[in-house]
Amino acid sequence: MDILNEISLFLQTSVQMGTHILFAIVGGIICEKVGNMNLGIEGMMLMGAAVGFQVACATANPFLAVLSAGLAGLVGALIYAFITVTLRGNQVVTGLVLTIFGTGVAGFIGKSVSGNTVPAEVVDAFKPYDIPVLCDIPIIGKALFSQSGYVQAAIVVAILAYLYIKKTKFGLNMRAVGENPAAADASGINVTLYKYVHVLAGGFLCGVGGAYLSTVFLTTWQDNVTAGAGWIAVALVIFSTWNPLKAIFAAYLFGMLKGLNFKMQGWGFSVPSQILEMLPYIATIVVLVFITLRKKRENQPPQALGDPYFREER
Repeated sequence: MDILNEISLFLQTSVQMGTHILFAIVGGIICEKVGNMNLGIEGMMLMGAAVGFQVACATANPFLAVLSAGLAGLVGALIYAFITVTLRGNQVVTGLVLTIFGTGVAGFIGKSVSGNTVPAEVVDAFKPYDIPVLCDIPIIGKALFSQSGYVQAAIVVAILAYLYIKKTKFGLNMRAVGENPAAADASGINVTLYKYVHVLAGGFLCGVGGAYLSTVFLTTWQDNVTAGAGWIAVALVIFSTWNPLKAIFAAYLFGMLKGLNFKMQGWGFSVPSQILEMLPYIATIVVLVFITLRKKRENQPPQALGDPYFREER
């Protein structure tokens, strides 16, 4: 029983450590499904983390903190969308600049809240709670059903994103825009509108993911609070083969690897932490090789990913 309890607690911690990544992966998938490669996930997460923490400290309102964090990520995505969709700028360069911009914004905002702690009202609103009966399921009960509502919301968002992409007319149109925007345009789909809506939605989720780190997981402000989580999310978008359900597995696998780092130190193993930090990237490389060899169409990126669309050229 002690071993089962130890495993259950480890999985519970792993889920918590992968939640912000799950929001970011789903946001990245939504953006890339319409053909826009946004490497600015790190910047949007940092903006969301800083603004969410600032609002939480100023208002002690958890709803406003999460909403403001999402809007901060949305503003970053709006800048990206204007440059890449309207002005047809280079998506890779714009994403990199957005990360630098978001880092600067977070650093500027963070100066005023450095050393502060999230108010008790916000901490209480996001504290873990037990779902009766389900939380008693062996091993996975505590991991999934003894968590903060924020954690469970990430899973719900991933499931809803999958249903939207695979089962709705709007999701079909979204995929058409990402695969062949000229054909989608010819069939009457407003390509620009679809790109803007989904890029902004992806940015909102990235901002919400950043706020989880600062207001729920850490509850105190730290510079560079995301610690490269946005870049990991970019890699795990590929790892999950642009599938939000697989993103749940990818995010929590990352959480397990992060948690394993702390656990192995606690168990007395002297494995260098750098090796454990490398594992998500190694796994991504392996998956990329596997996908390339199999060449299954459903595992490939959208065909128009990274290509600016100019209507007069179709």
